Amino acid sequence: FLKQLSMDLSSEFPDMKGFSERNIKYVRQWFLFYNTGNAIGQQAVAQLTQIPWGHNIAIISKCKNTDEAFFYVRKTIRNSWSRSVLTHQIESDLFTRAGQAITNFEATLPAPQSDLARETLKDPYNFDFLTLTEKHDEKELENALIKHVTKFLLELGAGFSYIGQQYRLEISGDEFFIDLLFYHVKLHCYVVIELKSVKFKPEFAGKLNFYVSAVDGILKSEQDNPTVGILICKSKNDTVVEYALKDIRKPIGVSEYIITKNLPDEFKSSLPSIEEIEAELNGSEK
Repeated sequence: FLKQLSMDLSSEFPDMKGFSERNIKYVRQWFLFYNTGNAIGQQAVAQLTQIPWGHNIAIISKCKNTDEAFFYVRKTIRNSWSRSVLTHQIESDLFTRAGQAITNFEATLPAPQSDLARETLKDPYNFDFLTLTEKHDEKELENALIKHVTKFLLELGAGFSYIGQQYRLEISGDEFFIDLLFYHVKLHCYVVIELKSVKFKPEFAGKLNFYVSAVDGILKSEQDNPTVGILICKSKNDTVVEYALKDIRKPIGVSEYIITKNLPDEFKSSLPSIEEIEAELNGSEK
């Protein structure tokens, strides 16, 4: 039937494209996906027409239900995602991770800012683009993220602008170094990110609170919104995190990260270091 329909439509409308049998199958799949019996408002229907057909195909092919589908439709419209970026976000399960970090934003930021900031954070962050051993430390994690900064920015989400690694702050002659400093162009604020390759400890929140206060005092201008801190740990006890953030007055969120493709620890010693590779290359040039 679909093959004949394709031929009939192509014959009837020779100047129009999109009547291949395969595409008609997608049209049918698209209709059945959204024809669930639940009413879909005009605004939602209008959103479907704002993204390319290829994006629509990716969404109905990979999403489990219309709630998940419209989440990605709205994100695509808001962030102008390409189809490859959209596919990456679906496959990394952004729908279940967005806005899931434990934060104190509701108590420390005004309503519009707190909602947007909470939506910006994920839990967990997916660092599958890294190749690290199970026993990696913070420095290895930090360096690997900067080495793959483009993929790291994609995982952080739209709006993050990278400023620096081990960003130096001088306070009355004392030096302090922030793991990673960003500026978020949609939140209009600095974002301090601290990385921990271990389980969350309450003292981590206190240190990050200090960094956020320092950035507010040294870097933040009158036009900037309050600085936000993000602590990304290997694991966390949610109740402990909630107690740790309860009386902190600076906006802080805590998330976990996952790396499902850890390199076995026994491989680490057998891999050449950067210095060894450079020495080998220099020797071959002589």
